[in-house]
Amino acid sequence: MPAKIPFKTFALSSMVLAMGAASGAMASNGFSDDVVRIGVLTDMSGIYTDLSGEAAVEAVRMAVEDFGGEVGGVPIDVIYGDHRNRADTGASRAREWYDNDGVDMINDLSNSGVALAVAAVAEERQRHAISNSASNIGLTNDYCSPYVTHYTYDAYSLAQGTGKTIVEDGGDTWFFLTVDFAFGIGLEEQVSDVVREAGGQVVGAARHPLDTTDFSSYALQAQASGAEIIGIASTGADAINAINALAEFGVSPDQRPAALLLWYDDIVSLGLETAQGLMLTNAFYWDANDETREFSERFYERTGRMPNMAQAGNYSSTMHYLNAVEAAGTDDPDAVSEQMRELEINDFFASGGYIRPNGRMVHDQYLWEVKSPDESEYDYDFLRLVSTIPGEEAFQPLEDSSCHLLDNDQ
Repeated sequence: MPAKIPFKTFALSSMVLAMGAASGAMASNGFSDDVVRIGVLTDMSGIYTDLSGEAAVEAVRMAVEDFGGEVGGVPIDVIYGDHRNRADTGASRAREWYDNDGVDMINDLSNSGVALAVAAVAEERQRHAISNSASNIGLTNDYCSPYVTHYTYDAYSLAQGTGKTIVEDGGDTWFFLTVDFAFGIGLEEQVSDVVREAGGQVVGAARHPLDTTDFSSYALQAQASGAEIIGIASTGADAINAINALAEFGVSPDQRPAALLLWYDDIVSLGLETAQGLMLTNAFYWDANDETREFSERFYERTGRMPNMAQAGNYSSTMHYLNAVEAAGTDDPDAVSEQMRELEINDFFASGGYIRPNGRMVHDQYLWEVKSPDESEYDYDFLRLVSTIPGEEAFQPLEDSSCHLLDNDQ
């Protein structure tokens, strides 16, 4: 297991910024361009902006400030950009950042298509990329590299959490409302595998475009399927619209919706009256313990909102990357990769977390149930813990990974 190191908790009044021309050359002190530069590539204007967006940037800035604003005697700089939920835009921005702007690590990567595209560029350019907001397990399979880390959650962990629990509770027949791109298709496939392995049946699916506002026809298809469980393989505004449509058009008494990736922000948008009883697998909840509350209250002071699991993951993964840079004494990507896989992660986000050779960060996941309005006792008191899913059970077994890096490691 990786060695434990102290978690950085230094506080600064402001973040050190150091913009300059990016040559990519390694300075004599072991730091390229005499700066460690982090780029937050996120959705600043589209369907996932509430789940990542400016709050994701703020989480990374918080980590940099808490680390001390510098590492190895050089400043840490944070820049950000909008991938517009387009894989080609994300890949183009990643190339520009790596080649011209001296970015050492790209974080967040909401949208699975964008994350996979950036992962390919990261391997090609031999620079780091950390995904906290995408679910597709290709990041630790066909798109794995020494420079790509999948940190917060993935479709496999969601299937093992929410999907498996519902099947074990008697939800044997499933129909999916699936957003038609890499995220939704991957999530549908993962949950379908879990359903079939448990002896259940998938009776059909309806796939809708990203950013759909009218779910009436899809809701009627789900109702007509007769499936016991209507699996919502989407997230953000799409998931909210789907849940509201199912509530509006109604489902038979023998049917119930299952949101396969429901975020804390989605519950805020839906309200407890509509969301009550829904189960969700999440890696983080602001009110879980004293450590999560301390971080979340500071985050709230800066953003006016409680953090979701991706935003908490953005903070934690940035801190882990900087700890690895400090331990390596350089921002050389290979040396940092080695340290990232060597050091254990112990903070408010994960206890005993570690990164596998294929880039999967292993940590416990949690199954939550949304409280009813009567059960909620104070502001933002939305979730009740159902069970803890140990990290080794939550994520795809290493022997099942198709990552090429494992040829000599299994």
